[in-house]
Amino acid sequence: MTNQTTSPSAEIEDMAALLEESDVAEPRQLRRGEVVEGTVMGLERDGVLVDIGFKSEGIVPQGEMHSMGADPMSKVSVGEKILVYVLQPETAEGQVALSIDRARGEQGWRVLQDRFEAGEIFEAEVTGYNKGGLLANVEGVNAFIPMSQVVGAKPGTDGTNPLSAQVGRNLRLKVIEINRRRNRVILSERAALQEWRAEQKDRLLDELTEGEIRTGRITSIRNFGVFVDLGGADGLVHLSELSWDRNANPEDLFNVGDEVQVYVMKVDLETKKIALSIRRASPEEWEQLITRYQVGDVVPGVITKLVAFGAFARLPGPVEGLVHVSELVDRRIGHPEEVVQEGDIVPLKIVRIEHDRHRLGLSLREARNEALIRGWQFDADGRATELPEDAAKSFPDEAAALEARYTERASQAASESARREQAAAARQDEQQSRQAAMQDDGPVLTAMQAAMQQAQADLAEREEDSSDE
Repeated sequence: MTNQTTSPSAEIEDMAALLEESDVAEPRQLRRGEVVEGTVMGLERDGVLVDIGFKSEGIVPQGEMHSMGADPMSKVSVGEKILVYVLQPETAEGQVALSIDRARGEQGWRVLQDRFEAGEIFEAEVTGYNKGGLLANVEGVNAFIPMSQVVGAKPGTDGTNPLSAQVGRNLRLKVIEINRRRNRVILSERAALQEWRAEQKDRLLDELTEGEIRTGRITSIRNFGVFVDLGGADGLVHLSELSWDRNANPEDLFNVGDEVQVYVMKVDLETKKIALSIRRASPEEWEQLITRYQVGDVVPGVITKLVAFGAFARLPGPVEGLVHVSELVDRRIGHPEEVVQEGDIVPLKIVRIEHDRHRLGLSLREARNEALIRGWQFDADGRATELPEDAAKSFPDEAAALEARYTERASQAASESARREQAAAARQDEQQSRQAAMQDDGPVLTAMQAAMQQAQADLAEREEDSSDE
């Protein structure tokens, strides 16, 4: 039997190996401010339990999870890997106090600084509010959105706070102020929206083609028309382009938020304005309205607008057409107001129907003779002074409003007619007086004739005196 001995060097190596193994088994010491990765072990009432490989589990209170949104507990699940920040290596309960917000915040400050310098627009969820505005957590950093920077935030008339309805919503935002030393980040929804819409408008202006039909949503109703959002940019539908009835009230036709089809009339790249039409997006309505009329028909119409080149008139239906200035009266006039006023009911002859352009050509001048047979009356200037009963029934409200105007016109016409008759009678009396004077005294001599006769009489008198001598 042989004895095996171990050399001193081998013993030293074995002892080092044992010490190394003991170091691996010994849990490392955590430090405050350290960011580590852990695994979600459970969801408790007080927060989230996280295994970070330490002798005790760590806990993330709900107050350290704002960066995950309005309902942070619903955003994590058991078994999920997350980054956490060590707030306290060991609490009185023997746990490790952790923070998800701080872990994300360390990186978040750098991200927000980059976004601020680049003017970047991003989305973030609203986590709360106070009397001054909204609260949001962006990349783990708590930020503030003042009420003046929240789009459409106005105090309710019933005393409710409109900001409460924003909690949980994702807003498009932009950093307008950042100060890491003061832990201050100010965001703006208004600035982000303005910039985003400007970008969208430039894109739309390049994409839009005049004559195409698009779907939009009404964002504002004014007395001169409505604004329609086409997907980042608003276009204006003028009052005259809302309906084939140009007298329709926009508030009676639409509500904010209504989805409508619009016809792109004009895209101005210089002024960045978009002109739209709702009525032209439905040309079949015009075709249906016009089926009751034919070229040559004489119908009553209401003058709706005067322009330098003529007057627009609405026929029963309603459908609108143009009376060119040359079609108002036989004589030459400088402006349509010499013959018609807005609100007048006048007889009109349909002289042209342009189906492709959805336009009517009308004539008051050509309708006058037939209108007189039907009972219309006009003054010497061609203005209507009386309308028949069937025309009044077609536009009862307008006819009632016109009664005083037409009565005054008829009275003026009668006075003017009487004045002209008196003037004509005076001229006739004067002419008769001159004729009577010529019969009694002979022809009336001119001054030259009278002078010649006087000269002849003087010469004859001198000749007679000479013969007597």
